[in-house]
Amino acid sequence: MIIDPANQSFSENHKLMIGSIVPRPIALVSTISKGNINNVAPFSYFNGVCSNPPTIMFAPARRGYDGKTKDTLNNIRETNEFAINIVSEEIVEPMVACSTDYSDEVDEFKISDFTPIQCDKILAPRVEESKVVFECKLNTIIEIGPSKPGGGFVVIGEIVLFHINDDVFKDGKIDLSSLNPVGRLSGNNYSRVFDSFEVKRQIKPTK
Repeated sequence: MIIDPANQSFSENHKLMIGSIVPRPIALVSTISKGNINNVAPFSYFNGVCSNPPTIMFAPARRGYDGKTKDTLNNIRETNEFAINIVSEEIVEPMVACSTDYSDEVDEFKISDFTPIQCDKILAPRVEESKVVFECKLNTIIEIGPSKPGGGFVVIGEIVLFHINDDVFKDGKIDLSSLNPVGRLSGNNYSRVFDSFEVKRQIKPTK
């Protein structure tokens, strides 16, 4: 089967993408508005960019029903900072609770019962229940597509501070069994990192 994305709706293209790009790590992004209203929301188009400086990206889409930008993006534009909270299985349900598009005066920390903790280098709060948190300063925002449903943005940020639970940091590395992260699939489905395998690659000697 061959499908030309130009011949179908953005929602149909979206279904093909989220059904194929799996599992996707989840960025639970916490921000604060200029009016001091906390916000926390999950995004599954999320990954690392580079490690010098340590840099991440996530992609908040426009709202599917009216094309407007989401509160997370609006807050980052205002403050130039945000926190990325990694999602473990233990906090999946409250994470889902704050995934709804609430109005901008709603504090999703209260909706989800997450505990906001003041960050050290940024004004945005972090989620106390998250085992790994990145405090981030905005690098750049890239707008992609039209200013209507289906369009979106790439937000790139530099990690200025790591918060890592002692239980998940072992021998200088993150212990996956302790972190117990989840991945996003399509629909209401998520994946666990229980079944893994190793394939060693050959490293060419440097001259």
